[in-house]
Amino acid sequence: MEITAAMVKELRDKTGAGMMDCKKALGESNGNMQEAVEYLRKKGAATAEKRADRSANEGVVLTDIEGGTGVILEVNCETDFVARSDDFMDFSRRALALVKNEKPADVEALLALKSDGLTLADHLTETIGKIGEKIDLRRFAIFNSEGTLIDYIHPGAKLGVMLEIQGIKDNEEVIKLGKDLAMQVAAMNPVAVDRDSVPQDVRDKERELYRQQALEQGKPENMLDRIADGKLNKYFQEFTLLEQTFLRDTTKTVKDHITEVAAGAGADLKVTRFERFQVGG
Repeated sequence: MEITAAMVKELRDKTGAGMMDCKKALGESNGNMQEAVEYLRKKGAATAEKRADRSANEGVVLTDIEGGTGVILEVNCETDFVARSDDFMDFSRRALALVKNEKPADVEALLALKSDGLTLADHLTETIGKIGEKIDLRRFAIFNSEGTLIDYIHPGAKLGVMLEIQGIKDNEEVIKLGKDLAMQVAAMNPVAVDRDSVPQDVRDKERELYRQQALEQGKPENMLDRIADGKLNKYFQEFTLLEQTFLRDTTKTVKDHITEVAAGAGADLKVTRFERFQVGG
């Protein structure tokens, strides 16, 4: 059967695959459009299987806030060139929309959701077939808040932050505060909002490390706990958001700045949560 340009165009419009791939698929299926679509899906699946053990350390971080819902998502691929491609970005935005609208529990549940008649897993396979690289839906987080949600995407979309402030909503000063804090999180990479939020296993690991260091330095046995506690306190100051030095005014801490803004806004403000996604990090 003769494969016409119109047939190739129709298949390309249906699948988004390259012209040569569409022409080959139609040839292999003797012009049957549905079989050609299935051929391209199998090609995508074969490519996905072949690339499964490859490293995917490039990609993008995307965010979306609407009403009281905020979403942050990381999607990975193998090269920066593909990370900037339309096909990769279209898939990433499709995934972001599904997270926002359907609120899946995890990545596995997200891949099972349907969009335009196909599961996201099917769309993933098709996209891998088009671009020829491994794509990995690495992680996402969903915020449901009655407070203020702020997002920040660093230029290049390799680093993103979502942050929640409780206490007042739709206040200009609080929104400005949120933007400053989101940029602080991006730059300083805190591990938690405050020291009480640092998991106990992390506290124990850090304290034991400092104690062991002091022991190896020949410090007296009766001084080890005090030295470890002092260094743990320094750790909290460096790696918890509220105790960090505020980057926009290094004469005060982040907590001090929040207190000042709260006084001006006439509200008790509290940073309750943040997520920081860095591609490959």
